[in-house]
Amino acid sequence: MSKITKLFKGSSGSSSSSSSKSKHHRSRGGPSPQEAIHKLRETEEMLTKKQDYLEKRIEQEITIAKKHGTKNKRAALQALKRKKRLEQQLTQIDGTLSTIEFQREALENSHTNTEVLKNMGFAAKAMKKVHENMDVDKIDDLMQDITEQQDVAQEISEAISRPFGEEYDEDELLAELAELEQEELEDNMRSMGGLPAVPSSKLPSARPSQRATIKKRAEEEDDMRMLASWAT
Repeated sequence: MSKITKLFKGSSGSSSSSSSKSKHHRSRGGPSPQEAIHKLRETEEMLTKKQDYLEKRIEQEITIAKKHGTKNKRAALQALKRKKRLEQQLTQIDGTLSTIEFQREALENSHTNTEVLKNMGFAAKAMKKVHENMDVDKIDDLMQDITEQQDVAQEISEAISRPFGEEYDEDELLAELAELEQEELEDNMRSMGGLPAVPSSKLPSARPSQRATIKKRAEEEDDMRMLASWAT
């Protein structure tokens, strides 16, 4: 026999012995929850069938009692006595079924809770395994680095969005614009003939007709000034 054959034979023997030990341990430890639930369900089915049988028997005894009635009082009474015994058995089975149903539901709930807790423990171990390589301090440093890089990106965006070239003082530009407007106003006035010169010598008092002419001319000059201001 080769060494490999001996090795597998030895492992097979050890596995069979361990399997027999596990079965022996299982038999000593009692049935599993699934086995117990299965047995309780079988018992419930058996008792339910017995209930149906007893109910049919009770109906038969009632029929017998009605059939004999006062004609055969003794047979009628015997049928009613059997009916009473059957009813007692039916009542006992009802109570037994209630107890078994309660026990089965409690066992099912316990088994469900056990499975839930087992799965929760399994998930907790998995979560622990995921987090075991994580350092909270390193995570804080990483989040701080991310925040700093976001600030740098914001500064870069602001720098890119700024216009190129020299920046000028807005007040100086407004002052220059006002000067240009004044020059344009003066050019318009000169192109329209300008304002009449005011005489330096004292004019003689004018007659009423002359005063009306002077007033009209003054109004025309005012109108000219107004048109010049509108033109600007």
